[in-house]
Amino acid sequence: MQGLRTRWDRPNSRFGDVVVIGFLLVQCLDGALTYVGVRTWGLSIEANPLISSAVHALGLGVGLAGVKLLAGTLGILLHLRSVHVMVALLTVLYVAVAIVPWTALFLAN
Repeated sequence: MQGLRTRWDRPNSRFGDVVVIGFLLVQCLDGALTYVGVRTWGLSIEANPLISSAVHALGLGVGLAGVKLLAGTLGILLHLRSVHVMVALLTVLYVAVAIVPWTALFLAN
């Protein structure tokens, strides 16, 4: 676990700054693609049960914004704790399991 974390007394990490900005951009892109996808094909198209539940309970705009704000906040907290490698891995994971599938779905239809 030590490899995923750096010490607090180190100077600011440019890598960490770039990674957290990338993470936040991916969250925004995923939110926009999810919004358009759910608006176009309905809530059944959403594969993430957390997002589906939030949207079902609170509505598309509020539910999706809430989930994305929570994800962004947690990513920032990881960044502030200097867990930059984990934020980078989460960014890559989101691209692979959210951005790529949404993009493929939009291009196919």
